[in-house]
Amino acid sequence: MAQMYDAADRPDHPGERAADDPIRLLEIRGTPLSVDEVFAAVGDDAAGGTALFVGTVRDHDGGTDVARLGYSSHPSAQAELRKVAEKIAADHPVRALAAVHRVGDLEVGDLAVVVAVSCPHRAEAFDACRRLIDDLKHQVPIWKHQTFSDGTEEWVGAEGG
Repeated sequence: MAQMYDAADRPDHPGERAADDPIRLLEIRGTPLSVDEVFAAVGDDAAGGTALFVGTVRDHDGGTDVARLGYSSHPSAQAELRKVAEKIAADHPVRALAAVHRVGDLEVGDLAVVVAVSCPHRAEAFDACRRLIDDLKHQVPIWKHQTFSDGTEEWVGAEGG
């Protein structure tokens, strides 16, 4: 488990602390995602580490070929995404944070989610980014509908949503 951020553990340089308003980009959208957009959103001169996660649509799941995939979200998803981001920013020395998730019909290879976090140091950035994607997947009410090549279907969604 990641160690909680404690400002008292850091020298007094402002770059070693979390930014006052680190949440730069949070969206759930029906248009294609851009790694460059998310990476640019978390740029910060005081950040020594930037971690980025890209989730893509794969051609299989559970040993079965995926024919089609679609994502849908609850109307509260954007607000829940903000809560997740605020918690990450409160628990880690985040200089900048961004997260975008796609909804609608996607093809194999499409980007489904892109998240990034920049922090003063790499370990902090890795920890915060991993927690961001894990908490997003567990708490934000976004559901995946998979249709397999054998005609079966499956819904997968936020466990806490």
